[in-house]
Formats: sequence, C-alpha cells, structure tokens
Amino acid sequence: MEYETAGDPVTGLKWTKKTTEKIADELRLNGINVCANTVRKLLKKMNYSLRVNHKKKSSTVTVTVDERDQQFTYIKDQRKLFSQDSSATISVDTKKRETIGNFKNAGRSWCDKPILVQDHDFRSESDGIAIPYGIYEVLRNIGNIFIGKTYDTPAFAVDSIELWWRLWGKQRYLTSNWLLILADQGGSNSSRSRVWKYLIQQKLCNLHNLSVTVCHYPPGASKWNLIEHRLFSEISKNWAGRPLDSYETMVKYIKTTTTKTGLKVNCHVVDKHYEKGEKITDEQMASLCLKKHVVFPRWNYTLFPQFN
Repeated sequence: MEYETAGDPVTGLKWTKKTTEKIADELRLNGINVCANTVRKLLKKMNYSLRVNHKKKSSTVTVTVDERDQQFTYIKDQRKLFSQDSSATISVDTKKRETIGNFKNAGRSWCDKPILVQDHDFRSESDGIAIPYGIYEVLRNIGNIFIGKTYDTPAFAVDSIELWWRLWGKQRYLTSNWLLILADQGGSNSSRSRVWKYLIQQKLCNLHNLSVTVCHYPPGASKWNLIEHRLFSEISKNWAGRPLDSYETMVKYIKTTTTKTGLKVNCHVVDKHYEKGEKITDEQMASLCLKKHVVFPRWNYTLFPQFN
C-alpha cells in the first residue's frame, strides 16, 4: 500500500486508489487468504476511507484576486461607455452540446404521465448533435441562439455573430458602427485563438465596417458572463424534463423561452459543416488592424476595419 496511499495531514484520514478485491488478490499472492469484505473492515480500522475527486486546484493560468477584480471593473466601465451612445453590447458563449433524439433530458416537468425515452443515450441512435452558440444583447434583453451541427470552432462562433448582425443587429443598432463583445476565456471564442481574432477582422470589421472591442472574463470566472444566467439558464429551465427529439423541438423550446423581465429569444439552425484545426499564419496575424488595450492587453483588444 506504500505507493497507493494518500492522506490528510490534519485528521490522519487515509485513502487508497486500489479496490478491496485487488488488495485481497495481492495479499493471497503473499500467503494471506482473506476476502474483499475482510479487507474493507481492516481498512476502516486502519482509518482508510472511500474518497472522491475534489475540485480544489487552480488552473495552470493563475490569476490573482486583484487582477480578477480589476478586469471585472474594466468590463463594467466598457459596458457603461458603450451604453452611452446605445452601441451594441453582446455577451457570447457556447451552451452545452445536446444529442438530438428521444433521450432523457435532465429536470422535471408537470404532466399527467411520464414521458418514455430510450434507456440508453447511444450517439449512434441519435438524429445528430446540436451545438447552441448564444448571443445575448445586454441592453435589449434579447437572446439569439445559433444551432450548429458539427463542431464548436472559432469559425462557427464568428459566423454566428456575423449572421446575428446581418439578420437582426444592424437593424437594431442603426446609428452605431461599434460592437462590444463580452466572452469567457475558453472554447471557440478563446482570447488565445488566432482564428477568432482573424475572422472577426475579416467577417465583422471589414465586411460590415464595424469596430469591434472584445473583453474576456478572467480564467475561471465564466459564470459571471451575463449570457450564462440571463439566457442559458432560462432555456435549460424551459426544456427541463423534455426530450429534445428533433431540431424542430429544440428550436421551439428556445424560441418560447421568456422571463418576467421581458426576455425574448430568436433561434436559427446552421447547416454549414465546420472542421477543426484551422490555422492562421504569422503573416495573417501581422496584417490585422488590432489594438491591444493598456489594461490586460491579452484580455482586452479592439479590431478596426481595414480600407484598401
């Protein structure tokens, strides 16, 4: 047990990653015939215990409390600045991937009898996957969901924002050519993604003559992103306990999501196929009209239109 034991230096409690059956097998190899139940009793007497994983360690990217608070304050100031002239401010993120089919969906709903679903959630028996990319309009309390069918890539994220601007955004913000995007650190809109920045330049700034400021929440702080608790949580509550047996069903529940504060939600299914692994060269990055902010330049930056 020497190399299989961990423990608490304060309480003296110890635990092992071996099963009682494996320990009994090893003891029998050494001439000690005991069963797994006896091993369990002996381990308890020796102050061992069954343990589970605890999420206690910080990520490899360390952020101090002061840095986190400073970035929160900076985002707050940027939101105030953009709201003064009614420029568009959107909070973006990807909601949890869903499997389309007659499968169990978490939650409960009022009905006269239970809804029968498949006893196993086999991907091979589904009608596809749904990747909901969300765009929440902060000033207008409007949600916009774009459902992808392949991969959550930076190209899918930027295409969703461009499509939102083309379908709804430019009509709602006629007097402004500035856009503020609030995003977390990971996934398709990562602050480290070259593809994300390059496509914002090409498909938003250049195509629509938009100046786009992006502010990322600090690592580990995505739950403060507005879209999480103002849009995604409401959608999850609306379809709780209801199987997402088709894309049409999913769209219906998304579009009918409302709140007492007046939330309205649009939804659009994206049939385009996306591939992972797109690369942007150093030359392409150097061509961007990108200005990093003085405050946390790795998290805050603005891209401007390029004119030939």
